[in-house]
Amino acid sequence: MIKPLVAALALSAVGFSHSIWADPIKVGIANDNSGPFSAVGAEIRDGINLAIQLLDGKLGGQPAEFIQQDMGGNPDQARQLVNRFIQRDKIDFFTGPVGSNVALAVGPALFKAEIPFLTANPGPSQLAGKQCNPYFFGVSYQNDAFHEAAGKVAANRNYEKVFILAPDYPAGKDALTGFKRGYGKTPSEELYTKLGQIDYAAELAQIRANKPDAVFFFLPGGMGINFIKQFVAAGLNKDTVLIGPGFSGDTDIIQAVGDPIEGMFNTAQWAHDLDIPANKKFVEAFREKYEGRYPSVYAAQAYDVIMAMDAAVTQVNGNVKDRKAVLEALKSANYESVRGPFTYGKNNFPIQPYYLRVIERDEHGVLTNRLVETVFDRYQDVYVDECKL
Repeated sequence: MIKPLVAALALSAVGFSHSIWADPIKVGIANDNSGPFSAVGAEIRDGINLAIQLLDGKLGGQPAEFIQQDMGGNPDQARQLVNRFIQRDKIDFFTGPVGSNVALAVGPALFKAEIPFLTANPGPSQLAGKQCNPYFFGVSYQNDAFHEAAGKVAANRNYEKVFILAPDYPAGKDALTGFKRGYGKTPSEELYTKLGQIDYAAELAQIRANKPDAVFFFLPGGMGINFIKQFVAAGLNKDTVLIGPGFSGDTDIIQAVGDPIEGMFNTAQWAHDLDIPANKKFVEAFREKYEGRYPSVYAAQAYDVIMAMDAAVTQVNGNVKDRKAVLEALKSANYESVRGPFTYGKNNFPIQPYYLRVIERDEHGVLTNRLVETVFDRYQDVYVDECKL
């Protein structure tokens, strides 16, 4: 009688062990489907949904639920959404917002609840430095980086007069700070615009009067679309080089602007023609799913976020409640990134290359980015030493 009882208990234990992680892994996704960053939000949504499709809706082979809700880029609305994610939905991971102001707004609640926040876009300097947190992973970049790379390009090309402008919000300030650090000189003019502004007549008049060699701008979404069109319509592109970060010269912007954007330079940590197997797979799958459209930096970053979650869940054998193990797995960055292998600094921001791209027509006549050169081989943000992790 003893042996059958032992066998039954053993089977019961196996069944119990297998069912511990039976609940689906839940990912809260705060989308910018509306609001000032809706165009960018659409790119992030598409990158996320492609990754979900390729993973058959699972993470680490485990059932997963991806809860996508629109918060329109509004920090207060995002806080409410995150509280619901935490209290009602009991999420295990969080991602999604476009804006740095939203990331800063929702971070404290997520960190208190010990929920990993993998950013699909914003990388505020605060979270890279003194406010760094083990539950925040800057999977994408640190806000200064694209801009610092652009500044390095301007310095390398000996542009003596550079006019710089960005919207007056955290990411805008980080942008111009980063550019100036890379440029190493004082710009001929520095200007902050209103967030959401679409008419740049006054700013273009100032650029014309300044007569710079180059203009560096960071104006995400519709702001940048309008600026580029108005810049070219004013004829300023004839004598002045236009430089932006990758998000101001990417697929979504190219499609919206059209011909006037040709010849613009931009910097990013990724390019669709980066010769990496994981990237080729991603680009091919993206273009197949989205009717031949080239993916943007935003889509690539969002795709990587889901793949990073998938790898971490695999490494912890589905036990996402073991937060310490999850954080260690995320920190290892042990997955096939579209950017190639990279490592994290102690502040959980990536140490990775940055590239110069130029917008040209491909062999089919489609306007898109072409990889020009490497600007930084292994860039690490300057805020890492302020992080006490």
